[in-house]
Amino acid sequence: MAIATEQTIHARYDREFGGSKKMFERARKSITGGITHDGRNIKPFPPYIAQADGAYKWDVNGHKLIDYAIGHGSLILGHNDPEITAAMQEQAARGTHFSAGHEGEILWAEKVIELVPSADDVRFTASGTEATLLAMRVARGYTEKSTILKFEGHFHGWQDYALKGEKPPFESTTVPGIPNETLGTVSVIPSNDPAMLEERLVQGDVAAVILEPSGASWSTIQLKDDFLKQVRDITAKHGVLLIFDEVITGFRWAPGGAQQRFGVTPDLTTLAKIIAGGMPGGAVAGRRDVMQMIAFRDDAGWNGARRVQQAGTFNANPVAAAAGYTALSKCADPSVQSYCDDLAKKIRVGLNQVITSLGVPAFAWGESSVFHVALGKPASNLVADDLHTPEGVSVEFLKGSGGDKLGMAFEIGMLIEGVHVFHSGGLLSTRHTDADVETTVAAAETVLAALTAEGAFK
Repeated sequence: MAIATEQTIHARYDREFGGSKKMFERARKSITGGITHDGRNIKPFPPYIAQADGAYKWDVNGHKLIDYAIGHGSLILGHNDPEITAAMQEQAARGTHFSAGHEGEILWAEKVIELVPSADDVRFTASGTEATLLAMRVARGYTEKSTILKFEGHFHGWQDYALKGEKPPFESTTVPGIPNETLGTVSVIPSNDPAMLEERLVQGDVAAVILEPSGASWSTIQLKDDFLKQVRDITAKHGVLLIFDEVITGFRWAPGGAQQRFGVTPDLTTLAKIIAGGMPGGAVAGRRDVMQMIAFRDDAGWNGARRVQQAGTFNANPVAAAAGYTALSKCADPSVQSYCDDLAKKIRVGLNQVITSLGVPAFAWGESSVFHVALGKPASNLVADDLHTPEGVSVEFLKGSGGDKLGMAFEIGMLIEGVHVFHSGGLLSTRHTDADVETTVAAAETVLAALTAEGAFK
């Protein structure tokens, strides 16, 4: 009789990561739920980290882990990049908050404009969630229309206008804590259906369409064919603003983000993660006439009906600006992205070769410098090679991969083998190496074989 997964991998994790278990028990007494980010939820408990450097981090028990969470995708240059660290230290010694403008924020904005095709003007925020909220507000103010249209499964932060249709069932019209009146201003449709998009925009009430240009959740549910270009053409035809949420893809898919890689330019772009070099920070960038909705003008003071308000105590703070400018200066070199892309492809290929050889119902996929792994169902088009868009599985299954029981068992198993995956996937940095890839693929083979032996796939 097969031994239940909880009696093997989970028991070993409980034993070998005892320090993290104690930390979690302590955290639950002061931090709601014991975690500070929903994405760090893992059963029976999450790992607690003591230090990090390059592509690695060490937990409180001293385990060295190859890090594919890599600052939730913000650290494309790895932990403790020497140039970013030096820039932050130098700025911190001069001041961390001036309550006034400073040259660092100008340099930072100029670098964003230099790299991002859609960026005529920039306005900084303190996070990606704030960036999407501001972009939606600007779009509504500019068009004087109230509805934001988004696509099923696309994640645009945790603000009230972003969560409708983000998780299955996508057709749900309620989200705990968010008024129905608010949710009523957001329309959700499936992606990859240009006819449905056009039919919705004909109604004339949509201010903007927002999407992840990689497809939902950093290419988990990928866009097909020329859908991105079709969205651009359809929104332009109907006078609807197009917002690219490049919080993850920005400066990762290319120096100028996914819009540069795919040759499709939106009206507004939201940015975070890499833009701030590992510090808290985000931005909205876009067409000057649209962005001017935020600017003070003689005809629209603080209470002017035609001006969009934005504040934020830590927007473009000097330390974040120093880190961000330094990071973007380095990410302007396309070899940064191509190096990470190459490593991610090697991981995807290696994982699919292991999956094929073991005959387990699973598949790995992704694009650019990211990879995902789904367990429990096979993709009908799986070959022992790189997989871009899995077929034969539902978008609901793709969206839930990594957060289900099998996904968490895989994540725990990989931690035991010295690898920290992020929702059964990961993002690469310039500090990862071919040796890390080989170790990761070998670790996955060990974990998948163990799960098979334990009957986890039955």
